[in-house]
Amino acid sequence: MPELPEVETVRRGLDRHLVGRRIVRVEVGRERVVRRTSREALIDGLTNTVVLAAQRRGKYLLLPLDSGDSLMIHLRMSGQVLLADRGADRPPHTHVVMHLDDEREAWFVDPRTFGEVVVFDPDRISVELPGVAALGVDPIADPFPRSELRRIVRSTSRALKPLLLDQHVIAGIGNIYADEVLHRARLRPDRPANAIDAAATWRLHAAIVGILTASIAVGGSTLRDAQYVDLMGHSGSYQDDHCVYGRTGERCSTCGRGWIRRTVSGGRSTHYCPWCQR
Repeated sequence: MPELPEVETVRRGLDRHLVGRRIVRVEVGRERVVRRTSREALIDGLTNTVVLAAQRRGKYLLLPLDSGDSLMIHLRMSGQVLLADRGADRPPHTHVVMHLDDEREAWFVDPRTFGEVVVFDPDRISVELPGVAALGVDPIADPFPRSELRRIVRSTSRALKPLLLDQHVIAGIGNIYADEVLHRARLRPDRPANAIDAAATWRLHAAIVGILTASIAVGGSTLRDAQYVDLMGHSGSYQDDHCVYGRTGERCSTCGRGWIRRTVSGGRSTHYCPWCQR
């Protein structure tokens, strides 16, 4: 958390408010968020540059700069990108501040400091950011025909849930949306991928695209910890439409017959309806 819909919501905010702006000064607090390079590298790489675009690959934000470099922001567990007027009170754990040429500031806030902010050379992305270079297909940003998903599921006997979570295969889906997608597609999380037929693959494809698109439309999911918000500090509302995630022990709202179960595998929780997903 945040996953693709939340990061896409932030990207759209950056596209509206940061693209075209010049970064006139940069402050870096805790160095853990620039651990891939250094405080000096981030300050030098951003100062006096103009943001040309706001892009996204999976859960990564990528912002090309007029210097030829790009800025990568990875929110990971608790990262936030916030926009505020210059001089506004900064929240705790504000680790990077970008002073803009319109009297506003863009903040990177991260209580758990798992996130990152990096300036990199896009021509050397496979060396400088190998995790980004190795991402699989992005079901929203890339062409994602049903035939591509059919190829993916036919190629492996892995269970569907870990397959959906593998960022090298499909980029951007995390625990929340994997559970919701499999529920809508009426597929058990532990079912081998190459055991599903064409009709089930089409349901899975429709669920991936449909759920991610619907969540983006309402600003993503903000859970009880309220760690995810958009650029202006507003919460998303797709959590109100979750059918299984976080609903352990509740009656399934889809079939009205099953009770939502939660299992844990590899330290990751999975929520599903044993009646719908047989």
